[in-house]
Amino acid sequence: MQGFAAMQIYLPVAELSVNWLLLLGLGGGVGLLSGLFGVGGGFLMTPLLIFIGVPPAIAVGSEAAQIVGASVSGVLAHWRRGNVDVRMGVILLLGGLVGSTLGVQIFAILRQAGQVDLIISLAYVVILGAIGTLMLVESVNALRRARRSGTARRGKLHQHTWLHGLPLKMRFPKSKLYISSILPFAVGAFVGVLAALMGVGGGFIMVPAMIYLLGMPTAVVVGTSLFQIIFVTSNVTFLQAWQNQTVDMVLAVLLLVGGVVGAQIGARLGQKLRGEQLRGLMALMVLAVAIKLAIDLVITPSDLYSIGGGGRH
Repeated sequence: MQGFAAMQIYLPVAELSVNWLLLLGLGGGVGLLSGLFGVGGGFLMTPLLIFIGVPPAIAVGSEAAQIVGASVSGVLAHWRRGNVDVRMGVILLLGGLVGSTLGVQIFAILRQAGQVDLIISLAYVVILGAIGTLMLVESVNALRRARRSGTARRGKLHQHTWLHGLPLKMRFPKSKLYISSILPFAVGAFVGVLAALMGVGGGFIMVPAMIYLLGMPTAVVVGTSLFQIIFVTSNVTFLQAWQNQTVDMVLAVLLLVGGVVGAQIGARLGQKLRGEQLRGLMALMVLAVAIKLAIDLVITPSDLYSIGGGGRH
């Protein structure tokens, strides 16, 4: 028991003690996913922190800080392989900064109204469920086509629509695209709002949008997604700490150490999988989290009459 107690670390802002090895392991696992799929990993880490007793508002603010480090580690690995479209990343980033700044203001209003915990959980269930289902259907169809034709040829994942022809068209040589810059800006802004409200890098929305809506090659998507996530989550971390005081730096640093190592391993593993396999695995992961959160929302709590002040600290 004495050894177990020694492994506990007190989180001052979250006001609870947690096993520090567990936090390092969570950081490493989510960092691996970051390097593998081009996601910040917050869509997994935030629910996991809530599962172990961290208050949702603190989980959101602290996880944004961890995502910054994991994303830097992941993007460096992809940069060395030439898989980052910097021009596209900058446009996505500009939208993300606008959206994340707006999202922090919305977060503050919801927190003041006492609704932030419920809104975070509901947003996860709805968005993760929809995105995961769509990705899984597409990746299964792509794998079937590849098996029938005997090749791993990448099919056309998007159709050219009026959105691509909007004003302010730009060339993105790395992604082999010539589309309106308004489209990636809007995608970045939407993901920025989610980053602030849900404590995520937004990669689980950004990656499918870049593949299916913008039409970018899967190999370039991962590194480019991580590139813009770095700056959006840095903005969220600063604003959450300054405006809402919901960043627990002890928690963030422990997650960060594990995340940096995991992201390097994930980037190496990602080179060994085909695009449709990566998308299928990501879809299954997204759906698993959505199902777990949905179950937690509908099951009866163990103590039916417990109220806010008597919770775990």
